Amino acid sequence: MTIRAVVFDFDGVIANSEPLHYKGFRDVLAAEGIMLSEADYYARYLGFDDAGAFLAIAADRGLSWSPARIAGLVERKAIRLEELEREASVLFPGARAAIERLARACPVAIASGALRSEILRVLERERLTRHFTAIVAAEDTPVSKPAPDPYLRAVHLLSAASPGPLAARDCVAIEDSHWGLRSARGAGLRTVGITHTYAAGALEDAELVVDHLDTLTWERLTSAFN
Repeated sequence: MTIRAVVFDFDGVIANSEPLHYKGFRDVLAAEGIMLSEADYYARYLGFDDAGAFLAIAADRGLSWSPARIAGLVERKAIRLEELEREASVLFPGARAAIERLARACPVAIASGALRSEILRVLERERLTRHFTAIVAAEDTPVSKPAPDPYLRAVHLLSAASPGPLAARDCVAIEDSHWGLRSARGAGLRTVGITHTYAAGALEDAELVVDHLDTLTWERLTSAFN
């Protein structure tokens, strides 16, 4: 088997935005009289897209929120996140170089539970958008991670842009959480875990675990998976 494409998760892999997402959820929920601790966010809700996280938070508290209310909370959280991002670059160390390095070797894509506007805002600010053949955001699939749909969609888009058919097993997913790894594995991709958010022990389902994007090279991927 030959690796022919790489699919990055976004939050927690490219963008060090999970702390900002937590603050966004915390601030919006506080206005609703609901306290969300950082520990609970990382343990229970990080793997969801925004709508899924609000639904899960409500369910855990015995609340029933309408779709319209969930949509309003998502909108308020997106506004708060943009405010938080204005202060500095959110790229992880080594992210720019890793994207540029791998994009020279093969097509690269993103499969994320983040909103498209959030992804593009960061990529465009950092002048990285041109490197991605496909971007799958929260709005692009009926369900998000840990379901396989985001990665299935990414593989479909990559295959459509390739000169020949591309199978899921031809692609490597780069993930930072067990929810993301479950999604990628369910779609049939090979998997790399990076210890940005959780320790290596929490990423044991990954076929390869790395501790820094500087170590994510084409040579290492082809050695591990070919």
